[in-house]
Amino acid sequence: MGNADSKLHFRKAVVQLTTKTQPVEASDDVFWDQFWVDSSTTVQDVFALVPAAEIRAVREESPSNLATLCYKAVERLVRGADSGCPSEKERQTVLNCTRLLTRILPYIFEDADWRGFFWSTIPGRAGHLDHDADDEGRPLAESLLLAIADLLFCPDFTIQSHKKNSPDTADDIRAIDSCEYIWEAGVGFAQAPPLNYVHDLNRTELLKLLLTCFSEAMYLPPSAENKVLNPWISFFCSTANRHALPLFTSLLNVVCAYDPVGYGIPYNHLLFSDYREQLVEQAVQILIVTLEHEAGSAASAALQALDPSTCPSAEEEQQEVHTPGGPDNLFVNYLSRIHREEDLSFVLKGLARLLNNPLIQTYLPRSTKKIQFHQELLILFWKFCDFNKKFLFFVLKSSDVLDMLIPILFYLNDARADQSRLGLMHIGVFILLLLSGERNFGVRLNKPYALRVPMDIPVFTGTHADLLIVIFHKIISSGHQRLQPLFDCLLTIIVNISPYLKSLSMVAANKLLHLLEAFSTPWFLFSSLQNHHLVFFLLEVCNNIIQYQFDGNFNLVYAIIRKRNVFHQLANLPSDTTSIQRALQKKRRTGISRANSVENESMEGSRPAVPAEPGTLKASLEATPGIDKITEKSQVSQDGTMITVPHLDSPHTSKSSIAAGASDSESERDHEVNRMQSESARSRLSSVSSTAAWSANSDWVSSWKAKLPLQTIMRLLQVLVPQVEKICIDKGLTDESEILKFLQHGTLVGLLPVPHPILIRKYQANAGTAMWFRTYIWGVIYLRNVDPPIWYDTDIRLFEIQRI
Repeated sequence: MGNADSKLHFRKAVVQLTTKTQPVEASDDVFWDQFWVDSSTTVQDVFALVPAAEIRAVREESPSNLATLCYKAVERLVRGADSGCPSEKERQTVLNCTRLLTRILPYIFEDADWRGFFWSTIPGRAGHLDHDADDEGRPLAESLLLAIADLLFCPDFTIQSHKKNSPDTADDIRAIDSCEYIWEAGVGFAQAPPLNYVHDLNRTELLKLLLTCFSEAMYLPPSAENKVLNPWISFFCSTANRHALPLFTSLLNVVCAYDPVGYGIPYNHLLFSDYREQLVEQAVQILIVTLEHEAGSAASAALQALDPSTCPSAEEEQQEVHTPGGPDNLFVNYLSRIHREEDLSFVLKGLARLLNNPLIQTYLPRSTKKIQFHQELLILFWKFCDFNKKFLFFVLKSSDVLDMLIPILFYLNDARADQSRLGLMHIGVFILLLLSGERNFGVRLNKPYALRVPMDIPVFTGTHADLLIVIFHKIISSGHQRLQPLFDCLLTIIVNISPYLKSLSMVAANKLLHLLEAFSTPWFLFSSLQNHHLVFFLLEVCNNIIQYQFDGNFNLVYAIIRKRNVFHQLANLPSDTTSIQRALQKKRRTGISRANSVENESMEGSRPAVPAEPGTLKASLEATPGIDKITEKSQVSQDGTMITVPHLDSPHTSKSSIAAGASDSESERDHEVNRMQSESARSRLSSVSSTAAWSANSDWVSSWKAKLPLQTIMRLLQVLVPQVEKICIDKGLTDESEILKFLQHGTLVGLLPVPHPILIRKYQANAGTAMWFRTYIWGVIYLRNVDPPIWYDTDIRLFEIQRI
């Protein structure tokens, strides 16, 4: 009964607040204490007992009461942080205030007139909230954030007290060195504190409020100008927060040390509540939001300028860690400076363990716990690779990178037919694009693929590179239409790794030629301003493998010989107006679209990707910039170092430069891409091309047809086709294994054109991708926080919520 009574009192207080027309004095503690002192309401109760309509009504009709409620709730949190919450009653009060503010803040943010309320000082009241008496006039937001930070390191509330007997006094609380109370062993901290589920629950509630504070970003419309900083994150991640370092370390260690399988007891997740999982989810969401804050090329450049070998370790004092002139966000700063091998290994192994968790197969169905926050983990991995180059090189220096590759490919394959998981497809492809810009990634892919992860792909014997190509082929051939803007990215990844692939399997070789055949049909080439770029990418893949890895790639050479008509048809592609019109009419008759232009094959062990369930919510995404905007070309020199290739202002038009191979035609083609993309101004995410006014013409076809890099392949066919035909006739061969044996021992040394320089397109951050990441991150957080539904039915401006 007691619990029911407390809910009734709480509800009465809410009704009183909404019905009182006169402002309630801030000094009327009897009235305000009804909201937090006696009640023992859960966060779910608060969301049920404080309806959205009533919060908005108070905001519009009694603004003074709403302002006082917020102020009084923050005041109680500050008081709790200062006293250290020595009694159970005070801890309950802090939790009640935390839940109430979590409920109210989104309605403060959705109203432009209220958004600045927490950043204004309240005349005559500010002094009561200050942690330091001499620090007059602190905005309410700062008081709230500092109180949350203090409460996250509050003995016997969120951390284990080191004292055995007497409780900590208020002076002890202020003097506490929170670096000694990091929540979990890992980066910069050796001893693992004992698990305490009450502490985990309290931390989770405080982090939920913190995330709600940061969510002001959801209520601002998307803008390509990434200059607008989130004031809540700016302050929380600044030197003003004395707990910044231990909190960053605690969040990171809690995530990377988490093992959902535990001791491996079957069905343990059905028998016991796992409070640590809730904490891990909130921790990883706080991390990705605070690290997104300084996204963009300026922050990346500042971080990359840091020499990792001179970086102080995470244990050093934060005054020394902060780099003058570097980013002001301490979380970004700390992440960029992690450099000890054991710390890098801890992070990588932790992320790999969690990302591989949904792939675990057991004999007992559903006997192991499957985590659901893999999108947040992928974003965190992305941030590590982007901001900490030492981590990126550590990932790529061993085969450990393959422990990350396999789950990413699994998620890409699994989500390819589900429109509600479009963002997951993008983040997976972005990560692979970033990794593919490094030579070591291509080299690592030559390791044989022996695992058997449950994926609907043909059974094959080959390498991780074969797995990647087979899955990319499946995404292109059987994904949904809105994946079309990713085709360029997928093929760019294959181009980047192609010079290092020692031996493609027959399955992967056939998939590449199958894509080339589909993309080089005349109606497809003439139906869009962009489509011919896909052919250029695939020809570049073939050229790279022939020029640099010919010896081991007899399967690809054989596939090229078998499909030689494709190359001859490309070389002789008609460019007259009549032929163009005839090809386009053929397309209209067949009604084939770009998405299903590649045939759908039935495959061994195949199962269709699962579409979204009815009623699934989806957050809209910003358009991603074109491949030319998110990559920067680098040329690999003789000693293996990368040289950035400058963008040329004017294209070369001499025949000699075209004949010189891919390097010059590349720069011409990129110039052409830039020109045509600016002309078309099409939305990268629109499934319907916005280039309705454009139509293929003879000059346009001739302009790019002349630059097709076919010389190497034509020379290969010119030399090998007669030899293969002669062997077949002389020996009466019908068995392809004999032909493969001949190709395996053949050589084209001295017969092919001079090898072209290896060109790698490295991922380059820009304002467009930074904005895409912001909408994606907050969209994921919105959809994942359903208990309680913190932002549901509020006026979100950053993205749209759609029901599928």
